[in-house]
Amino acid sequence: MPSDDGTLLRRGIRLEQFTLAWNVVGVGVLAATAIAARSIALAAFGFDSLVEIAASTVVMWELTSDDRQRTAQALRLIGFAFVVLVPYVIGVAVVSLVAGGHPRHSRYGMAWTAGTFAVMASLAIAKRTTGRALHNEVLITEGRVTAVDAYLAASVLVGLALNTFVGWWWADPLASLVIVFYAVREALHIFAAES
Repeated sequence: MPSDDGTLLRRGIRLEQFTLAWNVVGVGVLAATAIAARSIALAAFGFDSLVEIAASTVVMWELTSDDRQRTAQALRLIGFAFVVLVPYVIGVAVVSLVAGGHPRHSRYGMAWTAGTFAVMASLAIAKRTTGRALHNEVLITEGRVTAVDAYLAASVLVGLALNTFVGWWWADPLASLVIVFYAVREALHIFAAES
């Protein structure tokens, strides 16, 4: 692990740039697979990718300044991104469950979410390690956002697999509700830390 703050800062920025690139591609992949499969879980995960893009952008903005006020603003923006995610996912999942919308199988969606799980889990560890070495709370917090992204990828993958291999169509919208739990938890964590 590098000890020089400049080296650590550049590493943090590269981690965020990779996260941004992965999620920008992911939004397109997830939109296409969600539409093709009529999958609420893939659509919700695509929306979560937008949150991750916003969070990474905020962290890169914060890493370019020593301004403490900017740090507080960055944390608030990440928290608000999670707040926006919750009603969207709940609404879409409830409508899907009530209407009985049966998603199609999505092997491409399964492949993308499996890859996302591996990539985001690795990035989360690297961000936490780098953030701690830099004593940068925003990078550490965004590392938690990235870890949530990994957990969500795993839950969406399970929902897609249950739909594909067992025929449990309702597992797809239920998997999207896992996103709500993590989004609420992270938003509460961020706003509690401000108090």
